[in-house]
Amino acid sequence: MSSFVAIPEGSDFPIENLPYGVFSTVQNPQKRIAVAIGDSVLDLHAVSGLYPPGVQAALKSDSLNLLMSLGHEAWTLVRYTTRELLLKNSRLHENPDLQAVALIPQSEIELHLPAQIGDYTDFYSSIHHATNVGIMFRGKDNALMPNWKYLPVGYHGRASSIVVSGTPIRRPLGQTVPVDGQPPVFGPCRTLDFELEMAFFIGGPENKLGERIAIEDAWKHVFGFTLMNDWSARDIQKWEYIPLGPFTSKNLGTTISPWIVPVAALEPFLVDNFPQDVDVFPYLRQLQKFNFDINLEVAIKPENEPETTICRSNYKNLYWTPLQQITHHTVTGCNIRPGDLMASGTISGETEDSYGSMLELSWKGTKTVNLNGGSTRKFIQDGDEVVIRGFCQKNGVRIGFGECKGKVLPAIPL
Repeated sequence: MSSFVAIPEGSDFPIENLPYGVFSTVQNPQKRIAVAIGDSVLDLHAVSGLYPPGVQAALKSDSLNLLMSLGHEAWTLVRYTTRELLLKNSRLHENPDLQAVALIPQSEIELHLPAQIGDYTDFYSSIHHATNVGIMFRGKDNALMPNWKYLPVGYHGRASSIVVSGTPIRRPLGQTVPVDGQPPVFGPCRTLDFELEMAFFIGGPENKLGERIAIEDAWKHVFGFTLMNDWSARDIQKWEYIPLGPFTSKNLGTTISPWIVPVAALEPFLVDNFPQDVDVFPYLRQLQKFNFDINLEVAIKPENEPETTICRSNYKNLYWTPLQQITHHTVTGCNIRPGDLMASGTISGETEDSYGSMLELSWKGTKTVNLNGGSTRKFIQDGDEVVIRGFCQKNGVRIGFGECKGKVLPAIPL
């Protein structure tokens, strides 16, 4: 396929990708849906009249929720039509006036959260990450909890504090116990961390309360994937997480990349599901391949210092798949809705340079991570910008997710 829109070499956004986002411009502050193509975006509101009537209203919306709700057939139709419009000698190619309105340089746009996120669930699906954390706090003989290989462990997060890439994150205040066995103190978090994650948006018709989504139907509810940084206040988390799990240590902010890459763009990069060595219950047994070779990396850029890549991992390291996550999430009859966000949990590999958090990279603060500017880190400091990137690459085609970044600002005194 060849687009009439110029695609720079190494771009995250060739015509094979076409990720969805929501944007505005200074000239037109109305939020609109777009797809990324090269260094530009195609405003789908501006070209909605070139699409079949059944999807036009969704393309004129100010969020992706309506399109998400239409289901797999509509997503395929929109993707096919968009691709056809961007090919050489298409209706759009032959209409310079419409191009002038609909094709906008990415340098001129502001990106927003792509959907209205009603609910957010964060899983704990990387066996390497879970094992590392278990070893740190419980020892090798008791690294994984007894339930971990029987079900996708997760918790319900805070949707209101999910922000789009580029939004600053404020260091939180909270209760911590600097010295084990002593009473807690109150003050700024001392061990602020990132978590390298990916997430997917729920789509398709909402299942009613009391209805389950079977494992063979779960794929119909995966609209697309995005990058995520689940910021974590480790010292606050250590004090509060027993007995009910993460709370204020996780609600300070969760950053996602602005682009949602559809499953269709990732299908050429399918790989075998991670081998599971416990015979799970029948409702979780998955025959369909639904794992992807997505390269992931994390960089830290302190103020007035160069950027340093500190971690390289891969999505295929996840033990539990999105289809198992959806099925387990709804096995109780829990209803999920278009625009809900479900995250992977920290994606760590087997080697030390693939650990997806500072907790692991510094091994609970006992090691230092060297940066290119000469400084070192055990956890994230004020002024640091954390940047997560992800891409698939094969046969000369690169499918990227853009950037997921956020800069840490100092705590506000109480």
